[in-house]
Amino acid sequence: MNDEVLIKAQRILDKKIEEKGLRKTQERYKILAEIYQREDHVEIEELYNDIIIHKFNISKATVYNTLELLVEIGLVTKHQFGLKHAARYEKAFGRKQHSHLICIDCNKVFEFCDPRLQNIQNTQEEFSGLEIKEHSLTFYAKCHRNECQK
Repeated sequence: MNDEVLIKAQRILDKKIEEKGLRKTQERYKILAEIYQREDHVEIEELYNDIIIHKFNISKATVYNTLELLVEIGLVTKHQFGLKHAARYEKAFGRKQHSHLICIDCNKVFEFCDPRLQNIQNTQEEFSGLEIKEHSLTFYAKCHRNECQK
């Protein structure tokens, strides 16, 4: 985990919590740290279990509510990959824009970045006169991992 990115994310959280008149709780900072130490896309249940394994007492409701706050303030991105699967979350601050490939068999998420997408975005901004703030591109495929071949 990049400690510098986490510290900056914690400062952003501090500021937003103060602006909203919320309390600065250990739980909020623990959830932020857990997400920022990961390099994957995590479901709430998995995140909750990982926090509990680290002997930190927390409720599922707190995890849900904190994730909503972190998404709202832009520190975490929420993805809904397909209709059948639970939402997944990933850190947002300090990350470059990227797209996703999802295996339809094992549900593994692969990230990729293609500079041509930036060119498309720039062209669309010029054509439409709109400033694009973000975009999402997800491909669904079959990977060639051993687990999927069984």
